Amino acid sequence: MKIAGKYFRCQFIFLALFSFSLGASLNDYIYPHSLLPSYSNSGTIGVIQNPNARLLPKGSLGFTWSDVDPYKRGSIVAYPFSWMEVSYQYTDVDNALYSDIPSFSGNQSYKDKSFDAKFLLLKERRLTPALAIGARDFAGTGVFSSEFLVASKRIGNMDLSLGLGWGTLSGNSIRNPLISLDDRFKFRSNKDDTQGGELNTESYFRGDAGIFAGAEIFLPNIKGLRLKVEYDGTNYEKEGFPFGRKSFKYAFSDVRQSSSPYNFGILYPYSDNVHFKLNYVKGHTLSFGFSIQLHLQKKNPLIKKNDNYKDIKNYQIIRKLNTNNDRYLYLTTLQNMKENKLYLQNLNINETEMDLVYTQSTHNSFIRSAGRTLRILDQLSPPDIKYFTVSNINAGMGMHSIKIPRDSFSSHIDNQFAELVKRDIKIDSYKYNSSDYEYTPKSIFPTAYWKITPDIRSQIGGPDGFYFGDIRIRLNSEILFKKNISLISSASVGIYDNFDSLKLASDSVIPHVRTEIVNYLKESKRKAINRLQLNYFGSFGNNIYYKFTGGLMEEMFGGFGGEILYRPFNQNFGIGAEIWRVKQRGYDQMFDFLDYETTTGHINLYYKEPKSKVLISLKGGKFLAQDSGINFDFSRRFKSGFRVGAFFSLTDISKQEFGEGSFDKGFYFHVPVDIFFDKYSKGNFSWGLKPITRDGAAYLIHAFHLWGVTEQAQLNNLNRDLDDIYD
Repeated sequence: MKIAGKYFRCQFIFLALFSFSLGASLNDYIYPHSLLPSYSNSGTIGVIQNPNARLLPKGSLGFTWSDVDPYKRGSIVAYPFSWMEVSYQYTDVDNALYSDIPSFSGNQSYKDKSFDAKFLLLKERRLTPALAIGARDFAGTGVFSSEFLVASKRIGNMDLSLGLGWGTLSGNSIRNPLISLDDRFKFRSNKDDTQGGELNTESYFRGDAGIFAGAEIFLPNIKGLRLKVEYDGTNYEKEGFPFGRKSFKYAFSDVRQSSSPYNFGILYPYSDNVHFKLNYVKGHTLSFGFSIQLHLQKKNPLIKKNDNYKDIKNYQIIRKLNTNNDRYLYLTTLQNMKENKLYLQNLNINETEMDLVYTQSTHNSFIRSAGRTLRILDQLSPPDIKYFTVSNINAGMGMHSIKIPRDSFSSHIDNQFAELVKRDIKIDSYKYNSSDYEYTPKSIFPTAYWKITPDIRSQIGGPDGFYFGDIRIRLNSEILFKKNISLISSASVGIYDNFDSLKLASDSVIPHVRTEIVNYLKESKRKAINRLQLNYFGSFGNNIYYKFTGGLMEEMFGGFGGEILYRPFNQNFGIGAEIWRVKQRGYDQMFDFLDYETTTGHINLYYKEPKSKVLISLKGGKFLAQDSGINFDFSRRFKSGFRVGAFFSLTDISKQEFGEGSFDKGFYFHVPVDIFFDKYSKGNFSWGLKPITRDGAAYLIHAFHLWGVTEQAQLNNLNRDLDDIYD
């Protein structure tokens, strides 16, 4: 009877929710920003407290914050695929202390870090709902851990959800249906003797189960306002530390329990990217929050570019002057390429063909830079020239060459039919030799480039406090001594910081190659040399590249070494190796060193899966703390240049030696800077996060990895951007 009663109440709720429906198609009204789902208080896509089966489009990135007493939760959410949501949660638990030692953590509240994931099993159809499965806090402390299976269906102006949950989603309890498959699902295990960060597979989908339901109601002609109604499946007696010290030794008060399973909320979508929400939960608590989401999968996802190719003034007259005058053709090409931030390195002019070598540092799309070079050649060269070959070099190494019949290229410029010109393009690997060319502009070496930018360093989530950081001015520079020899440097000065309260010392039992971060932050807060790295690049044949490097290669280590990479042009893989002799830098990040030194090296394997476009990278060898093992890295790049990835490492040190977190893991994303502007430029805003900084599985962070330097030396990367040829 108890089970039947639960199902009856659920059916009643759905009938009540349907009664709210305005009974009309969404197409009959204006619902601004209604096509995108919204975030729950738990930091992932959902209703109010509970999840639903919705996800954002692939290539999206979300930031959310919510305040639901006693929890303040911030989340970073990424969507590498349309069927996958992954997130990192950081929760401030206000009814517990970080520790009971004032000299260690003061009166700071408890902080919990966790990972969530959701996977779409079935897409929504006309008659069937979307179906998703997921888990919360599946690799953390477990204080918010749950699993769920949920279905969502859009009917008229409503999005309805019904789900089954375990763990902290086992409110509205029913018998776990999986028990009929195996008795092991009767009991849920909670491991208290771990270092944290482990997968507790003995608890997944086990123990009591519970039902939850909800609806998101889209109101017409009210600026996209939405109502939310929910039958809450949260078991508040299992979430967090509900009973004070009885639940956790550092908890000092009970959590006010729910007096009603019904939650209500209002969501206002200020835009497709920004949402604000206000909810009434648990029968007595107001909660509020906001979310920011970016949809970065497409080209120019945020701001339309106002940086189109501009025709050369009076190019018809210049073309006539260039006829039968190869040197003038060379000089006008050199000048006009420079005006377009394309830099001619070498040129051959034959009776019917121009063969040009160039470099550039403006466009993330290598095909766009090649297309603009071809536009210049087409406008300036005399009619006798029938073929163009443009070749790209980077760090003095040949990357690729593109050969195309002039008529094929020029006939589609006005209509920009890139699809039609693709069949006539021939793209090959390229071995660069400057002596093969007749015209070579005089190079002036050394040449220096520099840029001054603001900089922020952060330390988040330690026992000393929630956030420590400083504001700095950074000078980045590069000096080219030759095309393949460069000195890159980065130095900074501090303007403001709050590092004085940082005091946590390293407790690591292995060499302190990363955990002395507090000393580095505090002693370099006035001035620091972040990097001073000398590089020499070269290649053997078309597909083998090498680099020798020496200097202050990162903020904590300096030394010397080299890297080699085999990257076949027509394949989806690469194989490389690197070896370094390094010494630990002084905490002030100037020119002095500490006593610790080591030799570190790895075999690097790369493979891009052709269907999913996921890049799988394996780094196996000896790490900085003299532990040996493998780093696994998975990332996906989208058309905009946005890249999202995750990693984990397994080495020969034990979980106890590694310390809190048990093993190295984290995620990162790279956002191209030019998506925020109307002009093209290179450069990324990069952000990565590890739940905790430890010494295990740490590797040298040197600049100009060969895999990145040679991105334009692999055919699949060029084919990816072929439709940019007329941009």
